[in-house]
Amino acid sequence: MSGLFLYFYFMELHELHKRYLECQGVCTDTRKITKDCLFFALKGDNFDGNTFAKKALEKGAKYVIIDNQTYQESHQTILVDNVLLTLQKLATFHREYLNIPIISLTGSNGKTTTKELINTILSKKYKTTATLGNLNNHIGVPLTLLSMTEKTEIGVVEMGANHQKEIEFLCKIAKPDFGYITNFGKAHLEGFGGVEGVIKGKSELYDYLISLGKHIFVNTEDPIQVEKTKNANTITFGFSDKTNHLNIQFLDANPFVSLLFHNLTITSKLIGAYNFSNIAAAISMGDYFKVSDSDIKNAIESYTPSNNRSQIIHKGTTNIILDAYNANPSSMKVALEHFSKQKHQNKIAILGDMFELGSEAKEEHQAIVNLTNSLDIHKVYFLGENFYKTTSKDTKATFFKSFQAFEETINLNTLNNALVIIKGSRGMALERVLGLLD
Repeated sequence: MSGLFLYFYFMELHELHKRYLECQGVCTDTRKITKDCLFFALKGDNFDGNTFAKKALEKGAKYVIIDNQTYQESHQTILVDNVLLTLQKLATFHREYLNIPIISLTGSNGKTTTKELINTILSKKYKTTATLGNLNNHIGVPLTLLSMTEKTEIGVVEMGANHQKEIEFLCKIAKPDFGYITNFGKAHLEGFGGVEGVIKGKSELYDYLISLGKHIFVNTEDPIQVEKTKNANTITFGFSDKTNHLNIQFLDANPFVSLLFHNLTITSKLIGAYNFSNIAAAISMGDYFKVSDSDIKNAIESYTPSNNRSQIIHKGTTNIILDAYNANPSSMKVALEHFSKQKHQNKIAILGDMFELGSEAKEEHQAIVNLTNSLDIHKVYFLGENFYKTTSKDTKATFFKSFQAFEETINLNTLNNALVIIKGSRGMALERVLGLLD
């Protein structure tokens, strides 16, 4: 091993950070290499990033981080014990180097929408950097932190989890100063071990912030949030408690959520009363960070949902609510209840399986079927093996074991002149329904 390469092998974290600052961004996929980036050769179940080290350099990476000496190429190759651990440690080092306020949020439903709203509002006054898409896990959080620059004034970091201690781990990486939990619902029940496990796991964000005397935004309409933050430095919002730091009045959700804030009426482009709390949380943070009321109003009213999240799409005579990014029993329930209240003569629901429910999968899918029986929805198509195992005597319900079976059987004319909601877990990829309507 050359002397130069030995130097890189024993490089201290602050020296590695200097190399990082020389680079133009971070990359973990050679298909997305940009000139002068820092490439981390991560491993996956079916690949070893070390084998792509040479390719990354050839495509323009300035430095490559590897953990297998076999793939040493030049002084541009930095050998470490563990690439993933180095990514995480470097992200924390960079976060401390920047020393800016970090807002972290998690929750069972609505965290990505809330994160987008927060970022939209705060960016009216500050240079912000927020989690891109849903890069919210043990890799995504470090990548988010490393996407922040010396120009970033506030960081917004989304944290996802499907088991205990995951949020705790992500907090140690991001070291947030502020936190918010959107809600506690029936998501990832298999990994968390039931709803109580979800509450415990998500509350790891509270535990971290409370232990350091940091600040927590609390929706006082949620009794779990109130109970879990009794001993915290809280910034409260809601509509019924006069002691709140900020009160926001819900006005309507037909078809879009509107609310009253500091005597300003705000009409969003988000459907469903369940999105009121997401908007209110973002407004609360904007208010705390002294974004002007007019900028908050403009930010909320200009935000348009995307990425299969509560998107409104028009296909000929069909109006579609595309909410196919993900689903769990809690989000499915509120979405269907909202949908049933819409005024239309032909309301159709296309619903896909909900994943990661473990032993509760059968019961939860049957509960959704039972719910649709009682709602004002004219036709329901259930797709997936879990829904296929349920039963219903309601003539408006039709079951398909797979998307392919639905595709081969469905008469698309039934979707004409209709209001349609499409919702299911990510693995169902129900946005494919749009392709059938082209």
